[in-house]
This record gives sequence, structure tokens and C-alpha cells, in this order.
Amino acid sequence: MALTMQTSDGRRRGRQSRRLKAVAGFLVTVITTYLGLLAVTFFIGRVIPIDPALAIVGDRAPQAVVEQTRRALGLDQPLWYQFWVYLKQALSGDFGVSVLTTNPVVTDIARFFPATMELATIGTLIGALIGIPLGVLAAVKRGSLADQLVRVVGLIGYSVPIFWLGLLGLLVFYARLQWVAYPGRLDVVYEYDLTPVTGFYLLDATMAGQWEILWDLLRHIILPAALLGYFSMAYISRMTRSFMLNELSQEYVVAARAKGLSETRIIWFHALRNAAVPLVTVVVLSYASLLEGSVLTEAIFSWPGIGLYLTNSLQNADMNAVLGCTIVIGSVYIGFNILSDLLYRLLDPRTRR
Repeated sequence: MALTMQTSDGRRRGRQSRRLKAVAGFLVTVITTYLGLLAVTFFIGRVIPIDPALAIVGDRAPQAVVEQTRRALGLDQPLWYQFWVYLKQALSGDFGVSVLTTNPVVTDIARFFPATMELATIGTLIGALIGIPLGVLAAVKRGSLADQLVRVVGLIGYSVPIFWLGLLGLLVFYARLQWVAYPGRLDVVYEYDLTPVTGFYLLDATMAGQWEILWDLLRHIILPAALLGYFSMAYISRMTRSFMLNELSQEYVVAARAKGLSETRIIWFHALRNAAVPLVTVVVLSYASLLEGSVLTEAIFSWPGIGLYLTNSLQNADMNAVLGCTIVIGSVYIGFNILSDLLYRLLDPRTRR
């Protein structure tokens, strides 16, 4: 009996040791990735031919003023020391002051990022709610006309430039049909009537019961969100089709059909349920892609999100804002990759072994 207890304790300690090693490896990977992101962002900012000192004082400033500004910014120090200072500031959440707005970059990002998150959230919902059923339909009707149509629609979503579709959408739905509001997030008439609480205007207007403002917000967001949703739908439908084709070829589907289960139950309650495990990861990564890839969409629709803020900062050589936005966007993408990995392990017990 003592030998059995020793064996059991040994196994328990072995499992704990493996778990600690897995957690330690996971943390090392995350830290290394984040440090790599900071390093690449910093050195790209130093390599490009833009002088931060000139961006602050202007091209016509005397050379003595430029040199004084460079010393104040620490640009006269060795590159490795500049990175060390930048690393300490970035890890403490200090990305400097924006030349364009004269506000701390963190303050600007906190103001603009909710607009991007609101746009990407609705776009992902549109993409998932349409893309998953289309992917299931294409898999069930493999080789049929419906399958070909779904694949063509997805291919167009991958191939057509987003700025071209955005301009076409404005021409048709705003200029011609006038179904949507002009570019922007909110009509100037309601600009001072809505009090931002969370930064998510749709939620703020709903909580305040300002239904007229909510309708105006929906008219502004529907077109850019639908555009992002289309690109998300193209990716999600393709992956759903692939997962469903794999599940429908499994033996448990053959056994379910042999038992006389209806095709609807087999598809939606068995095959799709098993395909939902990797599909959750796909949706999460699609959401992350919309958060970090909505720069062109925001520029076309004058959407006051982090993408438009980043574009304006690039045009005005505001490197503090550019580097801060890059780090935040990269951090969001890293975070969602970690989340998708954790969700996959949570939903599929086989991956924990």
C-alpha cells in the first residue's frame, strides 16, 4: 500500500511539474514576443527618414533649437540606451506626447480605440452570423451551384481591395440611394447631445435612452461595419466549409445516419458542434484582424478610430503616436492569439494532454 501511495504521489508531482513547465514556457513565449514587438517597433521608428525633433519644432526652426530639442528627447544618446529608456517608458504605459494633438498618446488611444472596437465588433458579428451558415451550406451541398456561389463570394472578399469596395459603397448607398449617413461616426447636430460614458457610442445612447441619436449612429456605422463584415464573412465561411467537410466524413456521421437520425440534426447538432471548437478560434482571430486591419476602412469613412488616428499621425510625422498605436495594435493581436489558444484548449480536452 505504501508503494502504491508513493507511486501516486510521484505521478501527481510529475503532472504538477509538467504543468509548471508548460506555464513557464507559455510566459516566456509571451514575454519574448512582446519584447520583439517593442524592439521592431522602436528600430523601425528610428530607421525611417523622419526626425522627431523637426516634427516638433518645424522645418524652419534654427539649428540650435533643433539640437536642443534632440537633446531633450534623448536622441543624442546611443541607440541601445534610447531603446532601454523607450522600453521602460512603454512598459509603464508612457508612449510620450502626440505632436498632432499635444495630448499624451495613451489618452488619445483611450479615446479613439473604443470607436475601432465598436466597428470591429459589429463587423465580426455580421461575418460570423452570415459566414457560418454559408459555410455549412457549402459543405452540405458540396460541388453544387450553392457551393460554387459561396466560394466565389468568398474569393471576391479576398481579392477585391477594401478601399475600392468602400468608395463603391459610398457612391451607391450614400450618394445615389441615400440609405446611409455621410462618413463619420455621428451627425454634428447630435455631437454635443451625447455624453460619452463607456466610449462605445451605441451602448451610451442605449443606456441614456436617446433613440434618435442611436438611429443616427446606426446609419453611420452600418456601411463600414458591413464592409468589414463581408471580409470577415469570406474568411469564416471558407474555414467553416473546410471544418464541416472534415466532420461530415467522420465515422460518427455515418453511424448517426445508420441510426435514422434526421439530416438536420446530424448537421447542426453533431457535425457543427464538433466543428465549433476550431471555429471559435477562427472567429476570435478574425476579430483581432479587424481590430488591427481597419486602417483603410476608417480612413475612407472618416471613422474616428485608432486607424484614422494612426493615418493622420503618419501624415504629420507624429512618431510617438505612430509607435504607440503600433504597440497597442500588436499587443491586441498577441492577446487575441493567446485567447484563441486558451479557448481551443478549454473547448477540446484532447489538446490538454
